[in-house]
Amino acid sequence: MVRLIISGCNGRMGRAVEAICTAEPDVEIVAGFDLLGAGEREFPVFASPADFRGEADVVVDFSSPAALNALLHFARSRRIPLVLCTTGYLPEQLSAIDAAARQIPIFRSANMSFGVNVLLDLVRRAAAVLGERYDVEIVERHHNKKLDAPSGTALMLAEAAADGLSDTPEYVYERQSIRRARQAHEIGISSVRGGGIVGDHEVLFAGRDEVIELRHSALSREVFASGAVKAARFLAGIDAPGLYSMADLVGQFK
Repeated sequence: MVRLIISGCNGRMGRAVEAICTAEPDVEIVAGFDLLGAGEREFPVFASPADFRGEADVVVDFSSPAALNALLHFARSRRIPLVLCTTGYLPEQLSAIDAAARQIPIFRSANMSFGVNVLLDLVRRAAAVLGERYDVEIVERHHNKKLDAPSGTALMLAEAAADGLSDTPEYVYERQSIRRARQAHEIGISSVRGGGIVGDHEVLFAGRDEVIELRHSALSREVFASGAVKAARFLAGIDAPGLYSMADLVGQFK
């Protein structure tokens, strides 16, 4: 039995994780963390991680970057692994995560979908083959409540493309202020926010006479919640400190 804490349990993704866990006989939600309070829940909810005194095997976090410091302190002091699914971290927060991963197991991914992990591999391979002969543009679309832009997944896709290129590219996030023709070494990243779009990512390789498009569409939030619970099971069985990713989880099935 995996004893799980949901950080950000009152949010959309937190409730999606709860629904997945409820249907899983080997997962028990022992607590939730959320600044908004308890509400009507089947488990105790604490405004601060420090208030939790029980036992747990892993924490799944779908909260916000503002909650990171308290969460890292709690996890290090209690030696509890973390699955970090939140996006929008600042560079200094990423450094704090790296430092904490030297003490406890931490699983971090900007996108918990297996399909996106496959897309990352395809983008990396396409960039290696097509090289600088094709312009790379990334378009990401999300619902109108998403705060950060570009999405963490869009940045992951840009990094995957950069890994496949021979030269280090420049990321261009908007072209309104740039009065010049597109440069060969650029990767364009565009964000769309509207309606209830769960998550849509498209990578275009635009050549002189053809365009290749690689695309992933999330049809519901459950795909991310399901991936987070899989990551929690994986990390609950890990003793060695380190920073783990979806690639480590998917590698089990190869």
